[in-house]
Amino acid sequence: MHDFLMLNEPGIRFAAFAGVLLLMAGWELLAARRPQRITRRQRWPGNLLIVVIDTLAVRLVFPLAAVGVALTAEQQGWGLMHWLEVPLWLAVPLCVVALDALIYFQHRLFHAVPLLWRLHRMHHADLELDVTSGLRFHPVEILLSMAIKVAAVVALGAPALAVLLFEVILNATSMFNHGNVRLPQRLDRWLRLVVVTPDMHRVHHSWLRHETDSNFGFNLPWWDRLFGTYRAQPEQGHLGMTIGLEAFRDPGELRLDRMLLQPWRNPEPSGPDGKGVTRG
Repeated sequence: MHDFLMLNEPGIRFAAFAGVLLLMAGWELLAARRPQRITRRQRWPGNLLIVVIDTLAVRLVFPLAAVGVALTAEQQGWGLMHWLEVPLWLAVPLCVVALDALIYFQHRLFHAVPLLWRLHRMHHADLELDVTSGLRFHPVEILLSMAIKVAAVVALGAPALAVLLFEVILNATSMFNHGNVRLPQRLDRWLRLVVVTPDMHRVHHSWLRHETDSNFGFNLPWWDRLFGTYRAQPEQGHLGMTIGLEAFRDPGELRLDRMLLQPWRNPEPSGPDGKGVTRG
């Protein structure tokens, strides 16, 4: 298992990434949920180049990545699962759920702490929402997130299989729930009991702050309901709501250089709900 994961982990991740990206991009063309004023040609170059930069940054700073760290922890007997001798069949789902809960709380932290919000707001500054929005994160945020994940993997003693499954699932569900796709309302109501749906997550990308500070889940929807951050629908409806941040409405902000420098700029006026979008 060790040799298989080390040799095939990049290929497995890339195949899942490319497959879901192409599937969602095609679905958006066939059944778009919202008309888009800003075209793919304006938005996709920056969003996709960010993925390349993020990937290179992670591989440079964390050459073993989270799966490699999990394999090392397994060899050394580090972490809770190894100390308690939890069998693999139980440790895998337990760790996948635990890591998902961690991402939920991490997401809330990046909204609550002004310095972290400066990094995370690049994700929210996209002027439309589609599959590529789920890939649009500042490299510094990605590195901080990976450091938190690696620490959690070691503390849990998460099996390498659980870490690989979690990362593939998280990447796939992030592209899915950011997708500009239409689902039947009845299906959406049932589906959001087990996974974050596009209509559920879209609320989180509203420019109204009380909606931005809701629906933090990326994969499992349970944490928002459990911890009181769930909001079923946007006040202005999915077709009437405004995506993004008031401070970054200029399409020029979609350029890669502007995106990378955004955390060090502070043009944040009050938002349209009177509370504003300023985090500090």
